[in-house]
Amino acid sequence: MSPLPEPQDKAGAVRSMFDAIAPRYDLVNRVMTFGLDRSWRRAAVEALGQPRGSTVVDVACGTGDFCRELSSAGYGAVGVDFSWGMLASARTEAPLVQADVLRLPFGNGSAAGVTCGFALRNVTDIGALLGELARVLERGGRLALLEVARPEGTLLRTGHSLYFNRIVPLLGGALSDKAAYRYLPESAAYLPDPPALQHLLEEAGFGRVRRRLFALGAAQLITATRA
Repeated sequence: MSPLPEPQDKAGAVRSMFDAIAPRYDLVNRVMTFGLDRSWRRAAVEALGQPRGSTVVDVACGTGDFCRELSSAGYGAVGVDFSWGMLASARTEAPLVQADVLRLPFGNGSAAGVTCGFALRNVTDIGALLGELARVLERGGRLALLEVARPEGTLLRTGHSLYFNRIVPLLGGALSDKAAYRYLPESAAYLPDPPALQHLLEEAGFGRVRRRLFALGAAQLITATRA
Protein backbone atom coordinates (compact mmCIF):
# COMPACT_ATOMS: atom_id res chain seq x y z
CA MET A 1 0.00 0.00 0.00
CA SER A 2 1.17 3.55 -0.62
CA PRO A 3 1.58 5.85 2.40
CA LEU A 4 -1.56 7.54 3.73
CA PRO A 5 -4.47 6.05 1.79
CA GLU A 6 -7.49 8.20 1.04
CA PRO A 7 -9.99 8.31 3.96
CA GLN A 8 -12.58 6.19 2.16
CA ASP A 9 -9.95 3.52 1.46
CA LYS A 10 -8.14 3.59 4.80
CA ALA A 11 -9.92 0.80 6.68
CA GLY A 12 -9.57 -1.73 3.87
CA ALA A 13 -5.98 -0.75 3.10
CA VAL A 14 -4.90 -1.00 6.73
CA ARG A 15 -6.63 -4.36 7.18
CA SER A 16 -4.88 -5.78 4.09
CA MET A 17 -1.54 -4.42 5.24
CA PHE A 18 -1.76 -6.03 8.68
CA ASP A 19 -2.95 -9.32 7.20
CA ALA A 20 0.18 -9.31 5.03
CA ILE A 21 2.75 -8.43 7.70
CA ALA A 22 1.31 -10.56 10.51
CA PRO A 23 3.78 -13.50 10.25
CA ARG A 24 6.84 -11.32 10.96
CA TYR A 25 5.15 -8.51 12.88
CA ASP A 26 6.59 -9.40 16.29
CA LEU A 27 10.11 -9.79 14.91
CA VAL A 28 10.06 -6.37 13.25
CA ASN A 29 8.67 -4.74 16.40
CA ARG A 30 11.47 -6.16 18.52
CA VAL A 31 14.17 -5.07 16.09
CA MET A 32 12.64 -1.65 15.44
CA THR A 33 12.28 -0.77 19.15
CA PHE A 34 15.44 -2.60 20.31
CA GLY A 35 13.11 -4.77 22.42
CA LEU A 36 11.86 -1.80 24.44
CA ASP A 37 8.25 -2.27 23.33
CA ARG A 38 7.85 -5.07 25.89
CA SER A 39 8.78 -2.80 28.81
CA TRP A 40 6.39 -0.13 27.50
CA ARG A 41 3.52 -2.61 27.52
CA ARG A 42 4.40 -3.72 31.03
CA ALA A 43 4.30 -0.09 32.16
CA ALA A 44 0.89 0.35 30.53
CA VAL A 45 -0.49 -2.75 32.27
CA GLU A 46 0.87 -1.59 35.63
CA ALA A 47 -0.78 1.81 35.10
CA LEU A 48 -4.24 0.21 34.91
CA GLY A 49 -4.20 -0.45 38.67
CA GLN A 50 -7.35 -2.59 38.61
CA PRO A 51 -8.09 -5.62 40.86
CA ARG A 52 -6.74 -8.98 39.75
CA GLY A 53 -9.30 -10.91 37.78
CA SER A 54 -10.82 -7.78 36.25
CA THR A 55 -11.77 -7.90 32.59
CA VAL A 56 -9.47 -5.85 30.37
CA VAL A 57 -10.09 -5.50 26.63
CA ASP A 58 -7.09 -5.03 24.35
CA VAL A 59 -8.28 -3.32 21.18
CA ALA A 60 -6.31 -3.79 17.97
CA CYS A 61 -4.63 -6.67 19.78
CA GLY A 62 -2.57 -7.85 16.83
CA THR A 63 -0.58 -10.94 17.72
CA GLY A 64 -1.48 -10.77 21.41
CA ASP A 65 1.50 -9.04 23.05
CA PHE A 66 -0.69 -6.93 25.32
CA CYS A 67 -2.95 -9.90 26.09
CA ARG A 68 0.04 -11.90 27.32
CA GLU A 69 1.14 -9.07 29.60
CA LEU A 70 -2.41 -8.63 30.92
CA SER A 71 -2.78 -12.33 31.64
CA SER A 72 0.59 -12.41 33.40
CA ALA A 73 -0.61 -9.54 35.62
CA GLY A 74 -3.70 -11.52 36.62
CA TYR A 75 -6.28 -9.79 34.43
CA GLY A 76 -8.96 -11.49 32.38
CA ALA A 77 -7.73 -10.36 28.97
CA VAL A 78 -9.85 -10.30 25.81
CA GLY A 79 -8.30 -9.29 22.48
CA VAL A 80 -10.10 -7.62 19.57
CA ASP A 81 -8.74 -7.01 16.08
CA PHE A 82 -10.23 -6.67 12.61
CA SER A 83 -7.28 -8.40 10.90
CA TRP A 84 -7.75 -12.14 10.49
CA GLY A 85 -4.07 -12.43 9.65
CA MET A 86 -3.05 -10.93 12.97
CA LEU A 87 -5.45 -13.10 14.96
CA ALA A 88 -4.24 -16.21 13.12
CA SER A 89 -0.66 -15.35 14.11
CA ALA A 90 -1.53 -14.53 17.73
CA ARG A 91 0.36 -16.24 20.54
CA THR A 92 -1.89 -15.92 23.57
CA GLU A 93 -4.31 -18.05 25.57
CA ALA A 94 -6.71 -15.10 25.93
CA PRO A 95 -9.97 -15.24 23.97
CA LEU A 96 -9.77 -13.31 20.71
CA VAL A 97 -12.57 -11.65 18.74
CA GLN A 98 -12.57 -10.46 15.14
CA ALA A 99 -14.43 -7.14 15.11
CA ASP A 100 -14.28 -3.48 14.14
CA VAL A 101 -12.92 -1.55 17.14
CA LEU A 102 -15.35 1.27 16.35
CA ARG A 103 -18.22 -1.16 17.09
CA LEU A 104 -17.02 -3.38 19.90
CA PRO A 105 -19.13 -6.47 20.67
CA PHE A 106 -19.29 -5.77 24.42
CA GLY A 107 -21.98 -4.31 26.66
CA ASN A 108 -21.92 -0.92 28.30
CA GLY A 109 -19.62 -0.81 31.32
CA SER A 110 -18.53 -4.41 30.85
CA ALA A 111 -14.76 -3.90 31.26
CA ALA A 112 -12.58 -2.54 34.06
CA GLY A 113 -9.76 -1.64 31.70
CA VAL A 114 -8.88 -1.10 28.06
CA THR A 115 -5.45 -1.17 26.43
CA CYS A 116 -4.45 -0.21 22.91
CA GLY A 117 -0.97 -0.38 21.44
CA PHE A 118 0.12 1.82 18.53
CA ALA A 119 -3.23 1.73 16.76
CA LEU A 120 -4.85 5.15 17.17
CA ARG A 121 -3.44 6.31 13.86
CA ASN A 122 -4.87 3.30 12.06
CA VAL A 123 -8.56 3.97 12.79
CA THR A 124 -10.71 6.19 10.60
CA ASP A 125 -12.08 8.28 13.50
CA ILE A 126 -10.09 8.64 16.73
CA GLY A 127 -12.88 10.51 18.50
CA ALA A 128 -15.36 7.74 17.69
CA LEU A 129 -12.89 5.12 18.95
CA LEU A 130 -12.42 6.93 22.27
CA GLY A 131 -16.19 7.22 22.66
CA GLU A 132 -16.55 3.48 22.07
CA LEU A 133 -13.83 2.70 24.61
CA ALA A 134 -15.59 4.91 27.16
CA ARG A 135 -18.84 3.05 26.47
CA VAL A 136 -17.45 -0.39 27.31
CA LEU A 137 -15.56 0.82 30.40
CA GLU A 138 -17.26 0.87 33.78
CA ARG A 139 -17.15 4.06 35.81
CA GLY A 140 -13.70 4.34 37.30
CA GLY A 141 -12.34 2.00 34.62
CA ARG A 142 -8.90 2.73 33.26
CA LEU A 143 -7.60 3.30 29.75
CA ALA A 144 -3.95 2.87 28.71
CA LEU A 145 -2.87 3.89 25.21
CA LEU A 146 0.61 3.38 23.77
CA GLU A 147 1.56 5.43 20.74
CA VAL A 148 4.49 6.88 18.87
CA ALA A 149 5.56 10.42 19.75
CA ARG A 150 8.00 13.10 18.64
CA PRO A 151 10.85 14.03 20.98
CA GLU A 152 11.27 17.58 22.19
CA GLY A 153 14.44 19.46 21.29
CA THR A 154 16.03 19.97 17.89
CA LEU A 155 18.80 17.39 18.21
CA LEU A 156 16.59 14.58 19.51
CA ARG A 157 13.86 15.36 16.99
CA THR A 158 16.36 15.33 14.11
CA GLY A 159 17.80 11.98 15.18
CA HIS A 160 14.35 10.51 15.70
CA SER A 161 13.18 11.74 12.29
CA LEU A 162 16.19 10.13 10.60
CA TYR A 163 15.59 6.80 12.32
CA PHE A 164 11.79 6.75 12.04
CA ASN A 165 11.52 8.04 8.48
CA ARG A 166 14.62 6.48 6.90
CA ILE A 167 15.89 3.53 8.92
CA VAL A 168 12.55 1.98 9.97
CA PRO A 169 11.33 1.57 6.35
CA LEU A 170 14.66 -0.06 5.45
CA LEU A 171 14.42 -2.48 8.40
CA GLY A 172 10.80 -3.25 7.60
CA GLY A 173 11.61 -3.81 3.96
CA ALA A 174 14.47 -6.14 4.78
CA LEU A 175 12.51 -8.19 7.32
CA SER A 176 8.92 -7.92 6.10
CA ASP A 177 7.09 -5.54 3.73
CA LYS A 178 8.66 -2.30 2.50
CA ALA A 179 5.40 -0.52 1.67
CA ALA A 180 3.86 -1.30 5.07
CA TYR A 181 6.84 0.12 6.92
CA ARG A 182 6.80 3.24 4.78
CA TYR A 183 3.23 3.73 6.01
CA LEU A 184 4.26 3.47 9.68
CA PRO A 185 6.18 6.78 9.95
CA GLU A 186 3.83 8.54 7.54
CA SER A 187 0.79 7.49 9.60
CA ALA A 188 2.01 9.54 12.58
CA ALA A 189 0.46 12.47 10.73
CA TYR A 190 -2.97 11.08 11.74
CA LEU A 191 -2.19 11.54 15.46
CA PRO A 192 -3.53 14.63 17.26
CA ASP A 193 -0.99 16.63 19.24
CA PRO A 194 -1.09 16.05 23.03
CA PRO A 195 -3.48 18.93 23.89
CA ALA A 196 -5.88 17.91 21.10
CA LEU A 197 -5.78 14.26 22.17
CA GLN A 198 -6.48 15.22 25.77
CA HIS A 199 -9.46 17.27 24.57
CA LEU A 200 -10.79 14.27 22.61
CA LEU A 201 -10.41 12.07 25.69
CA GLU A 202 -12.27 14.55 27.88
CA GLU A 203 -15.04 14.89 25.29
CA ALA A 204 -15.40 11.11 25.30
CA GLY A 205 -15.90 11.06 29.07
CA PHE A 206 -12.41 10.53 30.46
CA GLY A 207 -10.67 12.38 33.28
CA ARG A 208 -7.30 12.22 35.06
CA VAL A 209 -5.50 12.16 31.72
CA ARG A 210 -1.76 11.60 32.12
CA ARG A 211 1.05 11.35 29.57
CA ARG A 212 4.37 9.55 30.10
CA LEU A 213 7.22 9.50 27.58
CA PHE A 214 9.61 6.64 26.79
CA ALA A 215 12.80 6.32 24.73
CA LEU A 216 13.70 10.02 24.98
CA GLY A 217 10.25 10.97 23.75
CA ALA A 218 9.89 8.53 20.83
CA ALA A 219 6.92 6.75 22.42
CA GLN A 220 4.16 7.82 24.78
CA LEU A 221 1.77 6.24 27.25
CA ILE A 222 -1.54 8.04 27.77
CA THR A 223 -3.65 6.92 30.71
CA ALA A 224 -7.12 8.12 31.67
CA THR A 225 -10.03 7.20 33.93
CA ARG A 226 -13.65 6.78 32.87
CA ALA A 227 -15.46 9.58 34.68
